[in-house]
Amino acid sequence: MKSAIFITVRMKSTRLPAKALLDIKGKPAIGHLIDYLKLARYTDLIVLCTSTHPDDAVLADVARDNGIECFRGSEDDKLDRYLNAAKKYGVDFMIITHGDSVIYDPQIIDEVSRLYRQTGADYITCRGLPLGTAPHGLKLSALEIVCEIKAESDTEVWEGYFTDSGRFKVEYLEADEGLRHPEMRMTLDYPEDYEFFREVFNRLYNPGRAFTLREAVSLLLANPELMEINGKAQAAYLRHLKKSAPIRFKDLPDAGR
Repeated sequence: MKSAIFITVRMKSTRLPAKALLDIKGKPAIGHLIDYLKLARYTDLIVLCTSTHPDDAVLADVARDNGIECFRGSEDDKLDRYLNAAKKYGVDFMIITHGDSVIYDPQIIDEVSRLYRQTGADYITCRGLPLGTAPHGLKLSALEIVCEIKAESDTEVWEGYFTDSGRFKVEYLEADEGLRHPEMRMTLDYPEDYEFFREVFNRLYNPGRAFTLREAVSLLLANPELMEINGKAQAAYLRHLKKSAPIRFKDLPDAGR
């Protein structure tokens, strides 16, 4: 069984242009993300999954400079992009991470890998983590089925294809008490989020050492004013999600998220 971590990232954001390349403590945001993912122990490779749009060519350079693979595919259909990347690299199980998430816990990524080996689940994720820090595990055979039966080519929001149809074996990890803080927003979508991450990294980051998600959570608990920096961004984010293409199957009634 071959497994990989996929990083979903593009340059097209209008809410925060070129957010993956924004500087945080002398390194692009996605560079910090890659540092975290390299600490995971039970996957065979890391693949930056971007699109064939000319603007995304710079991301292929980022992948090369960081010693990871790069796949360029569909601009709007993330699931099609994952499927073709998996086929290119011979991947049976992929763990999806997002380029607008700067901090991941590599131990949780390893737990997703272990849970897949134990259960053979089609879809795995972790509940209760701060927004933007949960990885998603996908089994290739399940992804192939979804790509056959989905009725939308815009799959910016795609998890419901696996959780809402009743067709797939879904497993959930539960965040432990120290990390169970879904009220915390740790995703890079708006200028306020950028300000938030810069402040967190100013307080915790030392070159050559990736501070842990647990350390970030502890910092926010001790300094709740930091969460106020991007607290209002969540409402705007939810409004944006409502504009996403619905989850619809070719042979099933429309399924809402």
